[in-house]
Amino acid sequence: MRLTTFLPPGSDRPCAGEIRGEEVIAFATERETVLERLRTGDLAPAAGDSHPVSEVTLLAPVPRPRAIFGIGLNYASHAAEQGSEPPEFPIVFTKLPSSSAPPNGPVTCPAVVKRLDYEGELAVVIGAGGRIAGYAVADDVSARDLQRREPQWTRAKGADGFCPWGPWITTADEVPDAEDLQITTHVNGELRQDASTSDLIFGPQQLVDFIAETCTLEAGDLILTGTPSGVGMSMDPRRFLAAGDTVRIEIESLGAIEHVIA
Repeated sequence: MRLTTFLPPGSDRPCAGEIRGEEVIAFATERETVLERLRTGDLAPAAGDSHPVSEVTLLAPVPRPRAIFGIGLNYASHAAEQGSEPPEFPIVFTKLPSSSAPPNGPVTCPAVVKRLDYEGELAVVIGAGGRIAGYAVADDVSARDLQRREPQWTRAKGADGFCPWGPWITTADEVPDAEDLQITTHVNGELRQDASTSDLIFGPQQLVDFIAETCTLEAGDLILTGTPSGVGMSMDPRRFLAAGDTVRIEIESLGAIEHVIA
């Protein structure tokens, strides 16, 4: 099942439902949300109003997650391009709930940031009991200048809108092997990242288990599992994002997100 939160045509009132083919079908009642489905594990088909996907506005599936965890240097290729040894344990940081953003909306660069970068990532979505409920596509937008000068990454990684994700949540039962998915990132149509999640140093379940040693994971929480090689910071010469650039991130079987830098 592909769980979504969306605005129906001509409406500014969010609805939740299921993507089925080229249609989005709302849940039967307005009170039913994606977060509630994650909490209950309910995979019953949606049975409400139907709209073509092309006519709705997709929002972040869980508009404001309680917690967003990021993982640093978790692809062997990315560690290598950074000149770093693979970490012995996962490097965990947090992004603020306000960094959650729609999959196709603009990402605003704060005036203080001069070196904005992309990080295409597989996102793990937590369900009941702290278990993996599904997966999505995410961009761990990063302010490299702030990240380099500030030991803590809260401002560099957790700025408002710095986590566009979606375009929906694909439930885990539809993803036979999350560690064998192709992930690509294009900037203005140019391929920048092209890798497989098989290059992950710590897989999704390892990350869940590691974080859960100290933090209770709840339904709707996100874990961004890290980015492969090809970020702008590591290019020669370095190539950072500018206003008007379009970033498109696609993961096999999970869909694509695309956003403009504002």
